[in-house]
Amino acid sequence: MSYDPVARGPSPAGAANNEVLAPPQAPGIRDSIGTPSNVSYQSEQAINIPYRDDPQATASGLLNEKDGGAAGYPPAGSPSGEQGKKRKPLFWILVGIAILAIIVLAVILPVYFKVIKPNNASAESQSSTSGGGSNGGGSGGGNNNGGGSNGNNGNSDSVVFGSDGTTVTTEDGSTFVYKNSFGGYFAVDPNNPFYDGARAQSWSPPLNETWDYNKYTIRGVNLGGWLNTEPFISPALFQKYAQTSSPAIDEWGLSEHMAQDPEGLKQLEDHYRTFITEEDFAMIAGAGLNWIRLPIPYWCIEKFENEPFLEGVCWKYALKAFDWARKYGLRINLDLHAIPGSQNGYNHSGKKGTINFLHGVMGVANAQRALNHIRILTEFITQPEYANVIPIFGVINEARTNDIGKDQITSFYLHMHDMIRSITGYGAGKGPWIAIHDGFQNLRTWEDFLPGRDRVSMDTHTYLCFTSVDTRPLEQQLTKPCTAWAKEQNTSWTNFGVTSSGEWSLAINDCGLYLNGVGSGTRWEGTLEGYTGTTGSGGCGTWNDYESWDQSRKDGLKQFALASMDALQNWFFWTWKIGPSLESGKVEAPLWSYRLGLENGWMPTDPRQSVGVCGGANPAPPLTPAMVGEETQQFTDALRQQFPWPPLEFPASTGQQEGPSRVVSELPTYTPTGTIPILAMPTHTMANGKVFESNADGWFSEDKTPVYVPVQGCTYPNQWDALNVDVPPTCTGSGSRRVRGVKGVLLETHN
Repeated sequence: MSYDPVARGPSPAGAANNEVLAPPQAPGIRDSIGTPSNVSYQSEQAINIPYRDDPQATASGLLNEKDGGAAGYPPAGSPSGEQGKKRKPLFWILVGIAILAIIVLAVILPVYFKVIKPNNASAESQSSTSGGGSNGGGSGGGNNNGGGSNGNNGNSDSVVFGSDGTTVTTEDGSTFVYKNSFGGYFAVDPNNPFYDGARAQSWSPPLNETWDYNKYTIRGVNLGGWLNTEPFISPALFQKYAQTSSPAIDEWGLSEHMAQDPEGLKQLEDHYRTFITEEDFAMIAGAGLNWIRLPIPYWCIEKFENEPFLEGVCWKYALKAFDWARKYGLRINLDLHAIPGSQNGYNHSGKKGTINFLHGVMGVANAQRALNHIRILTEFITQPEYANVIPIFGVINEARTNDIGKDQITSFYLHMHDMIRSITGYGAGKGPWIAIHDGFQNLRTWEDFLPGRDRVSMDTHTYLCFTSVDTRPLEQQLTKPCTAWAKEQNTSWTNFGVTSSGEWSLAINDCGLYLNGVGSGTRWEGTLEGYTGTTGSGGCGTWNDYESWDQSRKDGLKQFALASMDALQNWFFWTWKIGPSLESGKVEAPLWSYRLGLENGWMPTDPRQSVGVCGGANPAPPLTPAMVGEETQQFTDALRQQFPWPPLEFPASTGQQEGPSRVVSELPTYTPTGTIPILAMPTHTMANGKVFESNADGWFSEDKTPVYVPVQGCTYPNQWDALNVDVPPTCTGSGSRRVRGVKGVLLETHN
């Protein structure tokens, strides 16, 4: 086996058509992703990357050591990873026994999985599952028994496994064939719906093994636009109302239109039910991906009366997502995508317009309500039944830190961190990682963020299409991800800790139906309001019509994808699926659909092909014990004094979010006297027709402190449009107010 001097990976002799993958690294060292060192790429070199689809490859063969694994057939064990030891006679005896065992397995397993198990799996692989919104204030203490009688980490004789070629019968009676050539397998226990033994691929650990960030690579995809709708992802929903006097431009407007439609808000549940299904989860594992980022809005939990959203229904489908991810060995980064009042003013925050989270007159009240939602979700996913499936919680998506203020959002994060860790406990294995977004700031500005934090990861969204237009041909932009992102990602991994790209795409321009919003133009065509930079040529037609693309463009996009994957290392593509236009019946934002790219040849069928594409020579060192929760620390008193909760003031802002500075103590607040809307657990009906009885009730800890709700009798400004309104005379931090205490006693408070 020979190795290319520019670190593109090993080139097995006589394997011209095999995949090029990087050579093994020392344990705990990330793949080389630094800025390319004197590496130049010719277009033909960049396009014609050899390919090998071999799920049997291990650390001693083609795969990098961190990707090494057993063949993956259940119940697969992981290799020890020990190399370079002196070989002794006993070693050769063991090797002989192992070879004999492999030969036996090679004969037995194909028969078992191709003949016996598929028939069993087809009939029994899916138990009936249902779920609802919130329980409206259920009771019950925390479940700290590591699974208890549920046994989600144990073994069971009743577990049904399925591998490549197995026929799966879904809960609605439809069938599909599970395709996974990477040694992955699904697993279902008809007697225990919380069994966590599935494995997405041979190189990804099964769910009941700990994810080691020093060893494994996150290769994930978003399920954007499913439970938190966006116009460019599901354009047909919005096109239905495009010709009205007030077109729907966000889910707020969409919900208002649907409420007046004879079909009603049921259209949203129809979308939830059909846009993403169990087969998508199976396909994601079969595509070599091992994580899902699942965006959800806060109205999965609750909404206020003046908010038009469909309350609670998306939680039913979030529960299905958790079940399907568990079945196919996929881990979930649960992303709270929409915050009360909007954290960014973008359409995907629920309502396009102004920021009212930590900003404006209702900034504190909306933040208190967001703390409710973060707390409720944390309590649910920290339960042992979900801890293996949802190891990361993205608490707020894309908060615009420049408008909110770095100190202000840091104060919120410190208080939120205290709240979350008071539920989960401190240290590795206790509750999910907390993912925070970079707030559209350079990653270096976060390196000293909250010293003493416990398992906090950095989420950055790496796009190239929302700034000035690059008019160069695609073939001249193939290494742009390497030069744009690799060094910064590596530096953040070294100095901050776990860093991943929560969103990226193939978009080298901003073409795509509704990409910039309903009724908005594009930078590429020079039709986007306020854009005065350079423009492209030829319009967006050719970029939106993927059926017209020739092989050269597809190959170029595939190489761009590989460069992005290598530069980012740990990533979630945005997004898995784009829905068709209501008018053309075709996808008109193809650069954003991983699934469409797989089906049409411009996305790599094995993401491991990306290893070494950037040719970097500066791998990051291993994460320190403190970075991964193996050493716990505490926040200092000085840090808490520097970032008090709530913050003392909101700064003045300019531009679209223009507003005066605010003294926080004078602003309206809510009071912690409300009933907790505990999230519902799913109902699993087993093969024998009985309902599975679980110890879990949706709440992990013993803390049942009431949630923040409006003060009774107070009149608040519109929580979504309070940037420049007058501070109301009541319910403010100045003077006195009457609030209802925890036990229902009326209290007089003074500030």
